[in-house]
Amino acid sequence: MGNREALVVAFFVRSIYGGAQIVTKNAFNRGMSSSVFVFYRHAIAILFLVPVAFVLERKTAPPLSYKILLKLFVHALYGIAGSVNIYGLGLSYSSATSSSAISNLLPVVAFFLAVLMGMETLNLKRIHGIAKVSGVLFSIAGVIILAFYQGPELKSLSFQHPSNQMNSTHTGITTYPTRTWTLGILLTVLSTTSWALWTVLQGPMLEVYPSKLLNTTIQMIFATVQCFFIGLAVERDFTRWKLGLDAGLVAVIYSGVLVSGVAYYMQVWVIDKSGPVFLAMTMPITLLVTLMLSSLVLGEAVTLGRYPSLSTTY
Repeated sequence: MGNREALVVAFFVRSIYGGAQIVTKNAFNRGMSSSVFVFYRHAIAILFLVPVAFVLERKTAPPLSYKILLKLFVHALYGIAGSVNIYGLGLSYSSATSSSAISNLLPVVAFFLAVLMGMETLNLKRIHGIAKVSGVLFSIAGVIILAFYQGPELKSLSFQHPSNQMNSTHTGITTYPTRTWTLGILLTVLSTTSWALWTVLQGPMLEVYPSKLLNTTIQMIFATVQCFFIGLAVERDFTRWKLGLDAGLVAVIYSGVLVSGVAYYMQVWVIDKSGPVFLAMTMPITLLVTLMLSSLVLGEAVTLGRYPSLSTTY
């Protein structure tokens, strides 16, 4: 029963992330700075999480030591602030579908890290061991196909032409330059690796500080401060920090409340119930949701392989 509940929650989490890919990419297409977006997203999250944590945990919260706070700070730095900033930059350089597909490296990296840390076993003499390795190999094969095979283009579900949705702030043309697309993919791989490490180490972190809600909230507070300074270092044009009633505001509210607020807590809950590898293995759900929504909402072309609109422009 526990795994069934965890699967339902994981499905909901991945669906939230699929929607986030779309609203975020739409905001980037319209010129929003990725570093500014990440800061506002986490700021919205703590406005949502802090009151909830205060009401629910003020009497039962475990004591906090400086050592625990330091661990949560580092955990937030590489796993949330660093990972999400790198991912946002990668997403701004590539398509929502490509970024989502590359994120399917998460189960592979998380599995290898869990094996190295002794949290998972690799027994090729048993069915479940063979199934784990097979899943890892299929994930790697999928990423290789995405990177090197340019398949036929499938018909978009949207009436909008994909060329109208390109990010002119980076390309200035209606196609993704090869170098820009490659950089986006590499940044997404780096972000996914960092996120996989966070996923695997979240289990031991819960042993150090078992309150799942406060664990999430404190990390989010640290990540917000970290993202603010990262944003200041990256985006010096303060006119780009202004929020209006546009796609950027929609992306900030959606990602802040549903992703950084609700989904982060749900992920911690799933990890506590069924382990980090179980959560990581549900990653393909996000790709399926993103594929449907990117075609319907953004008008992005969907191909059997890498994104078709690549040019040799450098």
